[in-house]
Amino acid sequence: MMKLSWVWIVIAIAFLQLVTGFLDFNETELSLIEAYDFGVSKLNYNPLMVGLTLITSAGAKGAVCLDGTLPGYHWHRGYGSGANSWLIQLEGGGWCNNVRTCVYRKKTRRGSSTYMEKQIPFTGILSDKAEQNPDFFNWNRVKLRYCDGASFTGDTENKAAKLQFRGQRIWLAAMEDLMSKGMRNAKQALLSGCSAGGLASILHCDEFRNMFPRTSKVKCLSDAGLFLDAVDVSGGRTLRSLYNGVVGLQCFFPQNLISNIRTSLFILNAAYDSWQIQSSIAPPSADPHGYWHECRLNHAKCSASQMRFLQGFRIEMLNAIKGFSQSRENGLFINSCFAHCQTERQDTWFAANSPEIRNKAIAIAVGDWYFDRAGVKIIDCPYPCDKSCHYLVFK
Repeated sequence: MMKLSWVWIVIAIAFLQLVTGFLDFNETELSLIEAYDFGVSKLNYNPLMVGLTLITSAGAKGAVCLDGTLPGYHWHRGYGSGANSWLIQLEGGGWCNNVRTCVYRKKTRRGSSTYMEKQIPFTGILSDKAEQNPDFFNWNRVKLRYCDGASFTGDTENKAAKLQFRGQRIWLAAMEDLMSKGMRNAKQALLSGCSAGGLASILHCDEFRNMFPRTSKVKCLSDAGLFLDAVDVSGGRTLRSLYNGVVGLQCFFPQNLISNIRTSLFILNAAYDSWQIQSSIAPPSADPHGYWHECRLNHAKCSASQMRFLQGFRIEMLNAIKGFSQSRENGLFINSCFAHCQTERQDTWFAANSPEIRNKAIAIAVGDWYFDRAGVKIIDCPYPCDKSCHYLVFK
């Protein structure tokens, strides 16, 4: 079943990148949502800066970004008790879904290593400070940059537009390179990711597990990667329309995949995910008269009826994870926040006032689950009961 789903996923993404004129996600709003994607906040004035390493062996394997440049990652070496432990964080950043948006994307850091930052701060789950990242601070921590536009999947090209869709090759080239640098000796490994990277951590989870001996502890974490095939405010399905016309593309939605993942998986998601509200539930295309405009930007401006609609979205998310939550191996942290990506922001991962459910912060919940200190399946009460949320508000 999983192998069959994987085949359809690859076909789906290859197709969605070749079609034209479907759906344009609002790149500006997406970038606003991901303004904290490197986790810099007022809580961390002096974060560890880690340089970019290009994967020089990738070119010969055809493992290249949208524009044909080499892919890359940022790696901070582990030490002490973490010397043989590895955390791979897959970068997020939405998707490009037609030739026009992919051509635009290849002129940005999301489609070309030419435009990637040469150094990025490591914060949150990537922090090297025990007081900020108690369980993973001394592991080998890697941020794999995202430049294929399709969650590290797909293997095709568009010669006319000079576009390379080589996400699967990038994934494999990066893993091979890291294996040669010591990851093959890992006693513990965690594959994680945020947003489109969170989806990728689900898609590649079992593949990642199979790269290591059975004696190694290997698990996966998806942060804000639970994209739902949900009805939007117009009664349509914005995300589903992205894959219109191809049989079996529902396999792409995480809700149809998570129950088939054999490897232990942790789902971290905001019940009112800001990206999904902005781009799937109430995008401008589904709200031509702008009734949802203020609510999309600031949940405090939602009317009672709009809030009821969003409560319905939360219930749909909880229903989607019912089967997944039955496994003793899996973990769950669903907080009732208007947020998106909470592992790389220091203020949401682990800080004095970071979000909690039942007095447990996200970093502690993930650590308890990974190290088998406790079973973690925590679901928040509905908004507005949680006073610990760090809300995303847009202007």
